[in-house]
Amino acid sequence: MTRMFVAAVLPPEAAEDLEEFLAPRRESAAFRWSDPAQWHLTLAFAAEVPDRSLDDLDDRITRAAAKRHAFTLRVAGGGAFPHPDRARVLFGRLEADETATTELDRLATGCRAALSRAGVRVDGQRFHPHLTLGRLGHPDNVTSWVRLLDAYRGPEWVVDEVALVASHLGEGPRRRPRHELVATYPLTRPGTSSPS
Repeated sequence: MTRMFVAAVLPPEAAEDLEEFLAPRRESAAFRWSDPAQWHLTLAFAAEVPDRSLDDLDDRITRAAAKRHAFTLRVAGGGAFPHPDRARVLFGRLEADETATTELDRLATGCRAALSRAGVRVDGQRFHPHLTLGRLGHPDNVTSWVRLLDAYRGPEWVVDEVALVASHLGEGPRRRPRHELVATYPLTRPGTSSPS
C-alpha cells in the first residue's frame, strides 16, 4: 500500500516568487512550513493505493487528463482551514478565470474518479483548490497572515499536465514527507484558457 495523490505541481519560477515573498517572514511564525520544492495543488488523494491497482490507475489517469485542456493559474491571496480565527493550515489561494475554474474542477473530478474506478478509496471532501503553505500543531489565529498573503499576487503559470506522486511519511528532511514523482500525464484536449 502506498500513500499517493494526483496534483498540479507549482513550477519552479512560481515557487521561487512565492518563496521570495514568504522567506523574510517565516521566522515570525510557529508554522511547520511546507517545502517549496513540494508545493502542489492536490486534485485527488488516497491514503492507501494497493500495488495491484497501479497499472489500472495509470491508464485511468491518462484518460482523465486527455479529456482536459491546459489552463492558467496563479497564486493570489491566502486563506486558512478551518477558519483564520482557529486555523490549523495556512494556504495560498489560486486565481483563475471562469473557464479555467471549470476546467480545474472537471480535472479534479476526473482524477478522483480515476482513483475510485481503479479500486482505490479517495480521501477528502469537496474539492477546494489551494496551495498548503504551512501547518500549526494547535489551532491559532492567523488573520494577520491571511491579510499578508492577500497582498501577494504571483506570476501566472500554465497547467498542462498532472502528476501522480507517492508520499512517504517521515522520510523527508526533519521527518516530513518525501515526495516521489511516479508519472506525469499531459492535458491533451485542444484549447487553453488564462485568467483575466
